[in-house]
Amino acid sequence: MTWVDPHCHLQLADADPSELLERASDVDWVVVPGVDLETSLQALALADGRRVLATVGVHPHEARNWESERDEIAELAPRGVGIGEIGLDYYRDLSPRALQRAAFRDQLELAAQLDLPAVVHCRDAFADVFELVEATGTADRVVLHCWTGGPRWTKRFLDLGVMFSFAGPVAFETGDTVRRGAELVPPDRATVETDTPYLSPPPFRDEPNEPAHVALVGFALAGVWGMSPDEVARTTSATATRIYRS
Repeated sequence: MTWVDPHCHLQLADADPSELLERASDVDWVVVPGVDLETSLQALALADGRRVLATVGVHPHEARNWESERDEIAELAPRGVGIGEIGLDYYRDLSPRALQRAAFRDQLELAAQLDLPAVVHCRDAFADVFELVEATGTADRVVLHCWTGGPRWTKRFLDLGVMFSFAGPVAFETGDTVRRGAELVPPDRATVETDTPYLSPPPFRDEPNEPAHVALVGFALAGVWGMSPDEVARTTSATATRIYRS
């Protein structure tokens, strides 16, 4: 049984990326997303085209820097396998919302121009993420990373045509809402991820996350979907391959 971890910030972990990958013996390959220009360059430096792939983009926390980094991100983009991590975050509001929306729209359009998947962060911003994805006509290439929506928003985004990626919260004791949303998602519309070094699933909640923990997310989804972990591993890995290696 092997897994794919299509969202792990190896460049943000305290541990050496090579050590994290060595410990993840059951992980076939990973995707390392950027969150700004510097971390996008770091992600590309880690990418080897085989076990490690990279995406480039500007996270909503860094959207205030989008105008100054736009041209370099666009130049780097063809070297990656997607645009991300992008999106909206109205929970922390570390960049003004207007700038978040502008950066998000621009990067969705960049993904469409390059025919690349868009890796989307959505926190307390479901309505605006939905509106911008719908307005740009990019739903078929959007992956909602670390999806935490309940049944209502899951159904709306499903109908729009996006893909979903589940992380540690689907395994949390407090994750009932996430699990109820996940019940609606067809397994071939989903991937599993760690979001390393964040959101470690139980029993590692107090430790930094790493790719070796991705199976724990898969085990949680196996319970939600009534499938064996083997089936979840095969299905989510096939979905990740369609998204990032097609």
